[in-house]
Amino acid sequence: MSRRRFLWLLSAGGASAVLAACTGTRVRVEPSASTAPTVGTAPWYKDPAPFIVRGASGLEARLENMHELITPERFFFVRNNSVSLDIDVDGWSLSITGNAVPSELELSYDDVLAKQSRTLEAYLECAGNHRAMFDLVNGQAAEGTQWGTGAVGNATWTGVPLADVLSAAGISDDAVSVMLIGMDIDSPESGFRRVIPINKAMDPDTLLVHRMNGATLPRDHGYPLRALVPGWVGSTSIKWLSRIVVSTDQQWARNNTSSYVLIGDAYPPEGQAEGRVATTQTIKSALALPWPAELDVGEHRIGGYAHSPAGRIAAVAWSDDSGQSWHEAQLVGPQARLGWARFEFTWAASSGLHSVMTRATDVAGNTQPDLVPYNRKGYLFNQPVPHPISVV
Repeated sequence: MSRRRFLWLLSAGGASAVLAACTGTRVRVEPSASTAPTVGTAPWYKDPAPFIVRGASGLEARLENMHELITPERFFFVRNNSVSLDIDVDGWSLSITGNAVPSELELSYDDVLAKQSRTLEAYLECAGNHRAMFDLVNGQAAEGTQWGTGAVGNATWTGVPLADVLSAAGISDDAVSVMLIGMDIDSPESGFRRVIPINKAMDPDTLLVHRMNGATLPRDHGYPLRALVPGWVGSTSIKWLSRIVVSTDQQWARNNTSSYVLIGDAYPPEGQAEGRVATTQTIKSALALPWPAELDVGEHRIGGYAHSPAGRIAAVAWSDDSGQSWHEAQLVGPQARLGWARFEFTWAASSGLHSVMTRATDVAGNTQPDLVPYNRKGYLFNQPVPHPISVV
């Protein structure tokens, strides 16, 4: 990396109330005194101070605020399509319809809570996480919110397997696709929506979530109910879920034809999409340091996080000479099958401008590539990121 590119990199750049309750017991999030926040005033309910504010629709986490495997809700990133909604649970219901079920099934919040739930730890990541790196690292800007490395978090989620709900609705054997529809505004369509294939919908890890980190799901994260599709891009884990459409045909919507689609020379169109639909996430790693970082001369214990949709992280390597040589980092603490891993290493910092990058490898042998082909909307960037550090 040239000095010019490095200097460009260098220049880039309380908590909401949560009610706890015993599992299976209804605990409502009381509607706020005012209506839902409006763009330009307060698009979210949580305190934005710990975050990097990305316009009116995003709060990017600062990884340096995180020191454990589980991301506290107050530090968990937010990506909205309009504003965080304030749903009165008494007027809410979940409907399951479509030509692959015999008749519409409607569930209340109490109906959902009455079903058998399971809890799992999983990371959740925006498809555009690291998007800014297409420009900062490769010099080719992509469209959309210029996320750094913090549009990701790791939490414990409690919910009902989607498969159980679809089975209760009488899903037919010839079902092909499942469309998840939220209540937030997604013009020109009514409700933000993503489509998943039937095999992913029936995966026992695909949940309809009503609790996050042991507490009632917060408004900013989809109360009263959201989907969780582990290992897939975050837009698939629909917040404020209200409708599910099950079809014997492949379903198409804006968010799998023109949006959340990799559009570029390396991505031939599929079906009605303009390119390759963004579904499964990619293996990534990032340092838990401010961007750019400033450190004193001397030894430092530096940490970070790595994750992969294919399973646990097997190793993380780090380099401070633009990848000419790599050194093994230490994986710290346990790692859940669907969660992220924390790594640490000791770095002897000398005076001057530096960049440190990391590269993760998972148990399936996947590793971060040297180059990611450009796509117009900047999805799924996962090259090793040269993190700028000034040492004085």
